[in-house]
Formats: sequence, structure tokens, C-alpha cells
Amino acid sequence: MSNPKVLFGFHAVGVRLKTAPQSIIEIYADPSRRDARMRQFVDKVNDAGVRLIEADGMRLAKMAGSHGHQGVAARVHELTLVKSLDELLEQLEAAQVTKPPAEREQALILVLDGVTDPHNLGACLRVADGAGVHAVIAPKDHAAGINATVAKVASGAAETVPYFMVTNLARTLNELKERNIWIIGTSDVATKTLYQADLKGPVALVLGGEGDGMRQLTAKTCDELVSIPMRGAVESLNVSVASGVCLFEALRQRTRV
Repeated sequence: MSNPKVLFGFHAVGVRLKTAPQSIIEIYADPSRRDARMRQFVDKVNDAGVRLIEADGMRLAKMAGSHGHQGVAARVHELTLVKSLDELLEQLEAAQVTKPPAEREQALILVLDGVTDPHNLGACLRVADGAGVHAVIAPKDHAAGINATVAKVASGAAETVPYFMVTNLARTLNELKERNIWIIGTSDVATKTLYQADLKGPVALVLGGEGDGMRQLTAKTCDELVSIPMRGAVESLNVSVASGVCLFEALRQRTRV
């Protein structure tokens, strides 16, 4: 653990307090907030034996870089998940051999091609965590990185879902193909729908960023393109909503009944 950083908001700090309290340096809370949620939160901090410091809203806003801190912030050591995408994929492949059949998981990866809004990225990470995604991949250029805003919106998922930013997205997709991971992109013009796709095997779902969607080269690199059926007046969904639709369809198909 290294590189201290700031988390803020009840969800982001609460998840770290629950999953890795030893990584928390100190927690700051606004003493002027005395509602039930804050009282319950303070009790959990005290039970965990984490240092609690009183701080007013102005100090918290300065720490968080935002006024959306909800009266709570924390200085924490950054947790190390897996060091690289290759390491993660090797672990998944090894599990196919070493684990009993009932415990084996097919790779489920979310690829975000150019999501630049931290709120959208945070929401995508939260959805990815809920669906059991093994990793989220994005290009280094023209994409949001993990910051305090992303961590707050992700409600703890930024701490649990590996997020890899790669230099060349098309090359990375081809490397996934070499590991027998099927690449499925989403496109409004695709004739095949999401619900006609087989998502039970190793798969990477690719969604485009705000506005322009997937880049042309990314779309060409996909093994197939699918669309999300739309019945109303709007032409497309927010990328985090679309991620949820796609990932939970994959989860539905994979769930043993």
C-alpha cells in the first residue's frame, strides 16, 4: 500500500472502511452534521479503531476538491489490485484449470472507448462491480482516469474493479482475441441485438464514449456488433446505463438456474 489519496462521500469511505480499514490513515467528519446517518457512520469508524478527525465543510471541500463530500472524507493508502491486464487474464486462465467446474468464471470485461466524464466513469465502475466484471479497460488518451470524483460516484467500486488504461486500444482488443475472448461492440446501426448475442463465454463488451460512440477502428476490431433495442423517442442511452443493460444481460445468461 502506498500513494495516499483522498476518498469522500459515505459510500466510497464506507466501502473502504468495510473492506480494508487497515489502509485508512484517518477519516474526517463534519461535527455540524448530527443526523442518524452520520451517527451510524461515526460508530462504525470508532468500532474499526480508525482515527477520526473533526473538519468543517470548507476543509472537507478543499480536501475533496468538491462540495459533494456529504460531510465525510478520508486519507487512505491506495490499494493494489492486479498489476497488469496480462496478470489478470493469466489468473482467469489458471482458474479454468485449478478450480472445480462449478467455481470457474468466464472472463467478463468492460471496454470503454473514450469515456471522458468522471461521473460516467464512476457510474460504469459501479455497474461493473455489481455485475461481477473482472476488469474495465480504457485508452490512455481521451478518457477519464481515476480521481476523487470517480471514486465517490463509483461508491467503492473504484477500489474493487481493476481499471486499466492502455496505450493502443485496438492492439489490446486483438490481444484479448488471442486469449479466446470474444469482442462484442455496441452500435446503434447494428442489425443484431444484444439479446441475440451469446454472452456466456469469455467476452469483452465495448461501449463508446459520450457523443460520438466507438471510434471507427475500435468498431472494426470487434468480432461482432450489437444494438440495444430502443422503443421510445430517444436514440441512445447514457454510457453507464448502456453498460448496465449489457453487463446484466451477460450476468443473466451466465447465471445457473
